Amino acid sequence: MKPYSRLSLLGFLLISNWGFSAERPNILFLFSDDHAPNAISCYPGGLFDEISPTPGIDRIAKEGMRFDRSYCTNAICGPSRASILTGQHSHLNGFIDNNSSYFDGLQTTFPDLLRKAGYTTAMIGKWHLHSNPIGFDYWEVLPGQGAYYNPDFIQMDNTKKRFDGHCNDLVTEKGLTWLKQAADSDKPFMAMVQYKAPHRNWAPAFRHLNLFDGTDLPEPATLFDDYANRSSVLKEHEMGIYKHMYWGHDMKFDGKNPFPAHFSSGLPDRQFGRLSEEDKKIYRAAYDDENTKLIADMKAGKLDQKAVTKWKYQRYIKDYLRVIRSMDEGITKILDHLDQTGLAENTIVIYSSDQGFYLGEHGWYDKRWMFEESLMMPFVVRWPGKIKPGSVSQALIQNIDYAPTFLEAAGAEIPSSMQGKSLLPLFKASGEAPSGWRDSIYYRYSGERTHAVAAHDGIRTADHKLFWVPKTKEYQLFDMKKDPQEMKSVHQDPAYTEVFTKMKKKLDDTRKKYRVHSAVIGEPRGAGWLKRHSSMSTKAKNKKHDLLFIGDSITQSWEGPGKDTWNKYYGERNALNLGISGDRTEHVIWRLNNGNLRNQKKAKVAVVMIGTNNTGHNKQAPSEVKDGVNRIVSTLRARCPEAKILLLGVFPRGLNPDDPKRKNNVEINKLISTLHNGERIHYLDISDKFLNAEGILTKEVMPDALHPKEKGYQIWAEAIEPKLKEFGL
Repeated sequence: MKPYSRLSLLGFLLISNWGFSAERPNILFLFSDDHAPNAISCYPGGLFDEISPTPGIDRIAKEGMRFDRSYCTNAICGPSRASILTGQHSHLNGFIDNNSSYFDGLQTTFPDLLRKAGYTTAMIGKWHLHSNPIGFDYWEVLPGQGAYYNPDFIQMDNTKKRFDGHCNDLVTEKGLTWLKQAADSDKPFMAMVQYKAPHRNWAPAFRHLNLFDGTDLPEPATLFDDYANRSSVLKEHEMGIYKHMYWGHDMKFDGKNPFPAHFSSGLPDRQFGRLSEEDKKIYRAAYDDENTKLIADMKAGKLDQKAVTKWKYQRYIKDYLRVIRSMDEGITKILDHLDQTGLAENTIVIYSSDQGFYLGEHGWYDKRWMFEESLMMPFVVRWPGKIKPGSVSQALIQNIDYAPTFLEAAGAEIPSSMQGKSLLPLFKASGEAPSGWRDSIYYRYSGERTHAVAAHDGIRTADHKLFWVPKTKEYQLFDMKKDPQEMKSVHQDPAYTEVFTKMKKKLDDTRKKYRVHSAVIGEPRGAGWLKRHSSMSTKAKNKKHDLLFIGDSITQSWEGPGKDTWNKYYGERNALNLGISGDRTEHVIWRLNNGNLRNQKKAKVAVVMIGTNNTGHNKQAPSEVKDGVNRIVSTLRARCPEAKILLLGVFPRGLNPDDPKRKNNVEINKLISTLHNGERIHYLDISDKFLNAEGILTKEVMPDALHPKEKGYQIWAEAIEPKLKEFGL
């Protein structure tokens, strides 16, 4: 691999000052889904280190560095991946959950920046961000969650192609193929090779179907947690081994569920359906003996609830570890390739996973909660000659740090929009945190319908963890030194009064630091609002539209005083009004992610005017309103990939130019004007057209100095008409 000479000055100086060579390293990011550090044998304290070692991953740690306090920003698959790509928390990058979010690949991401800086880039394997990858020279990704057996891969021409074999083996094979091709380039490379494993439901490679047969794997101490001494919302979960594992999907039984009191029904084992008839026989044979015995014992009344839970845990954890085995074998092959070809010498290799996972702890099998088992991500890194082999770091790191790290290692500029910190100082110092390193990490889970985990956010320091549950309006505080399994909240313990006070202040300060505010947190409103929202979503679903108007009461009133003008200008243009009176940016964000843009992928133009209610209702800071507007624009880019976005300046309000709310809107407009790029986003401020020569809002235009009347809508339509024609409408 040849060095690439065009280093940024800052990157060159940093690399030179730290003793790193000016030759930019290759970057290989190996990534998995739901891999708990407790199931990686290089991490201390795991239940399965001797039974199910992970020599491939362990090798990276042995030859490099292991991070023991590595955390995610949001313990769900898509949001974690979006944070890695953008270096931002979910509330700013817009991918808050797996159910409602689409990733906007046109926002700033590290792969695109590396490509612009001279790297060749690839994304292979599990993507799980709904939209197709952007910023890569090559990509081949699984659709959605993907399949373990004979999986489909989306090709760069957006077609799907099915491949025979196990997904882990195919991702390894495709990654190796690309790496061999990239080695012939004169550019450094950055490759993201991302496995589906060990995501549910766990379908092992056939060579591992009988791994661990006849062995009882150890159970976690908290398998039968009763959730005492903590918030009542913990009991509301739907991710328990006892109650929420499926007869077919999880437990690998065929046919109707005869024990609905112990197993969930209705979700079959779809991996089984992807197999040939011959392979189905092999698959069934691997599980039939245990399945037959369980059914007989259940019918004979030999098993109580606790015994059934123990049986389910064994089936779950064995399949979980089995799917990891083939992934670790693949990682070993990739490492061997790097060593054999000489690429290892100048290649940063990282292994991580999108979050941890509950391996029966607290009786759970999923993630989401801010408890340690899913909050913690594995992170091991090897960089020969740069990172001391076998080093371990206790510094607090987070997945928003990956993007700045890759950029600085490449000598590229780190955008100010990224909220993470480069890990290069930790690499240099054998894991020791430099002066000024963070003393806490921030976590936010927004809640989604899957698994019924309540929304919450919080912070983790070296010694304590605090999180806030809005649903019950209560805090949870844990002493991580004395209670590492988080079995008792001490927020009401008088002995922790000082700690509790300090942690609450730190949480408030951290929210401000990371710009966690109402303008960017999508929020629905009341029953009447939901009725109009539903009506608009139905219109969107039933018909494709060319022109969308998005906003608040000013937009909604195209149906009132603006009706005649609407009919004149837009009646024949296949337009849809997506305005609701009283909306602020957060309400529009929620609407766009929950139905208002259904079936609107082919929209040609979206006209956006929003923010005046953030000013009027909350006197919200212009910078915060800008964040909200940016989220709306980004959502439109992701969900309406062909649309030009005509972003209008917030209309003037208040009778006179010195009205405080008018001034606030002027400041908002200065900030949102920077979103203009002349490609997808076009900013246009038509405010002056509503004002007289003295800057007064007259009653014939806006009688209440806020809402246009008929003349105001005529002004609006005439002002944007040239742009609409420019866009082909």
